[in-house]
Amino acid sequence: MNTENTESLLKKYPKIFIQHKLPMTQTCMCWLFECGDGWHKIIDVLCSHLQWDIDHNGYPQIEATQVKEKFGTLRFYYGYAESEIEYEDRKYGHQDGMISLAESLSGYICEECGSTDGVKQTKGWIISLCKPCMDRRNKK
Repeated sequence: MNTENTESLLKKYPKIFIQHKLPMTQTCMCWLFECGDGWHKIIDVLCSHLQWDIDHNGYPQIEATQVKEKFGTLRFYYGYAESEIEYEDRKYGHQDGMISLAESLSGYICEECGSTDGVKQTKGWIISLCKPCMDRRNKK
């Protein structure tokens, strides 16, 4: 993800992405967002909903530990803030549901440009791309 989109997410959701400041021996978030700019919006919307629930409904603070592409879809790995470890019993399964939905939807969104028109997954290293982005990639 480009610098502008990365900085936008880090600034809007400092509590969710607090681990980006930690070394690689403690988190994979130190590598920031290991996906294309096309998924910026879905990550933004997901974090907006997660943080709203946390702030307004008293749900535990989620901290992203890694955000990346894997097998053509988004992966959003997370834990809870240390002070809220007691919530690890997953009483708040709808947070898991929001994350699962975003991960599933990413397979229908071009990772490079964000288009939803005719998105397919490539062969080999699996990536979700629209036809124009796939054609550009194949020409390289």
